[in-house]
Amino acid sequence: MSDFFQTGAIATLHRLGVTNLVRFERQLREFSQETPIALVLPCHVRELGGPALRNIARELKQVDYLRQIIVGIDGAHRRRDWLRARKFFSHLPQKPVLLWNDGPRLQALYKKLEEAELSPGETGKGRNVWTCFGYVLASEQARMVVLHDCDIITYNRELLARLCYPVAHPSLGFDFCKGYYARFTDHLNGRVMRLLVTPLIRALKSIIGQHPFLVYMDTFRYPLAGEMSLDVDMVRRLRIPHDWALEIGLLAEVFRNSAPRAICQAELCDNYEHKHQELSVRDPDKGLNKMAIDIVKSFFRRMAAEGIKLDAGLFDTLLIAYMRQAEDTLRFYGADAAVNGLIYHRHEEERAVATFVRSIRAATEAFQQDPLWSPLISNWNRVESALPNFLDEMREAVRADNE
Repeated sequence: MSDFFQTGAIATLHRLGVTNLVRFERQLREFSQETPIALVLPCHVRELGGPALRNIARELKQVDYLRQIIVGIDGAHRRRDWLRARKFFSHLPQKPVLLWNDGPRLQALYKKLEEAELSPGETGKGRNVWTCFGYVLASEQARMVVLHDCDIITYNRELLARLCYPVAHPSLGFDFCKGYYARFTDHLNGRVMRLLVTPLIRALKSIIGQHPFLVYMDTFRYPLAGEMSLDVDMVRRLRIPHDWALEIGLLAEVFRNSAPRAICQAELCDNYEHKHQELSVRDPDKGLNKMAIDIVKSFFRRMAAEGIKLDAGLFDTLLIAYMRQAEDTLRFYGADAAVNGLIYHRHEEERAVATFVRSIRAATEAFQQDPLWSPLISNWNRVESALPNFLDEMREAVRADNE
């Protein structure tokens, strides 16, 4: 059973006891009459037919409170890949709408954005999510959006219901909900979260103090979770990162665009498992190393935007403070693993911390070289202002691709 501790800056919604899924889904059917729900699934063609996505599809077949399902397909450079994706999702009773991100129609729209100096960035999950959000707005069917990945091995209907409920409920007053959970098998997972993000935030707090943004970020139990739900009005305002810091960048945008009282995090399940990335110790352009660099740069950009002076002295102090926090974290998680009878690979954990130290250095150098560079894609309000017919053109392109 979960604890019921409230972490402070935002509401934490715990998973207490056995879930009455029948009650959950009955209420969501009622809520969805006033607040239609769109589910967004960013998907790569390599996930098609995998065990995780097959299980997700089986679970979704039993969900009847969603107004629409939108699947963004990346990696379908060949028409046969696109047709394979359409065939896979055609079995769902909700009749999902698929976005062929690499198809000629959407590629032409991306080019139009480039010409208008509204670049959607490089291909990847960030651009995929941004495009799907645009289609939600273009279709005008939903009042809230739910987002999760397609590689969740432990997916079930309860996870989706718990993610939808806080924003869908008419009386709770939440505009944004972030999922959280534990991640373990016979050992602890979630290295970037455990060994980089939390120690980094607390190292920054030890230097800068209790800055509202850092307090806000430290409140989230799993800020790297890819599961979230949000009001459609917020979808219009958010600038979405196209790099590997999507989840951190989105939380920073939510901080900028919403009041803390309208933000919550919800415990989704007992344990969560998905596809793992390699650490990539020697290559800063791959794996968790690349992710770590982008995450640290995202923190630096947000802090600079908050008016915090980032100079050479702060960066030097940060490395030392981070290593101290990380050392304490290693000891804490070693004890946590021992109490729960889990394997604890101390050497591998130390190796990850050493890699993240290099990631922080690389992020520092990149930020100092170009502090104004940003991976944030323009929000949909700006796109509509610059190109008033763009969403209509997107809706027509997607319709043609799905025929």
